[in-house]
Amino acid sequence: MEHPEGLAELAARLRALPPSCGEVRLVAVDGYAGSGKTTFAGRLATALGGAPVVHLDDLATHQDFFDWTGRLSEWVLRPLAQGEPARFEAYDWVARRFQGAREVPAAPVVLLEGVGAGRRAVRPALAELVWMELPAADARARGLRRDGPELAAFWERWTAAEAAHFAADPSRPYAGARVDGRTGELLPPPLGAPTGGLSGRSSRLDQL
Repeated sequence: MEHPEGLAELAARLRALPPSCGEVRLVAVDGYAGSGKTTFAGRLATALGGAPVVHLDDLATHQDFFDWTGRLSEWVLRPLAQGEPARFEAYDWVARRFQGAREVPAAPVVLLEGVGAGRRAVRPALAELVWMELPAADARARGLRRDGPELAAFWERWTAAEAAHFAADPSRPYAGARVDGRTGELLPPPLGAPTGGLSGRSSRLDQL
């Protein structure tokens, strides 16, 4: 089996991809909740020299776990495509409202981290898609351990919505890079995965 690339090699490959959102190379880190996306995105951001990270948890809400594509387009993608910083209010999951300013510069590489980051509507704006390889049941068990029993009811709702989302709009088949959700190590891409990134497709932000 071909030896998987390391983090530094992945970072170098991402920098070398054609821009996909204006002059930005937008890279999605997707996978089930609890699969290690946030941790890996932080490591990758560091390897990229401090690349900004957009967390989809800042755009989703209790009412609409996956109905954030409009906010992503208006608040983040359109400004970045125009070479401007993205500025928006993040959703506060305790206060249940949007508050807390965020600013994301139009850097050479910007990471988009969260469940559904590689969804069909977003892929035209992506340079690459990274998938965290961890089964849904294992990811859920990890999330429950992390969040505690007081959030068990929330996880029930979330798991149902997440399963429905990926059944209708899977991300994994389009990933050009995979990460072991247990070890954080890079894995060989799955057979049939896109090569050379996703940005060969025209960026059509009007699809969002």
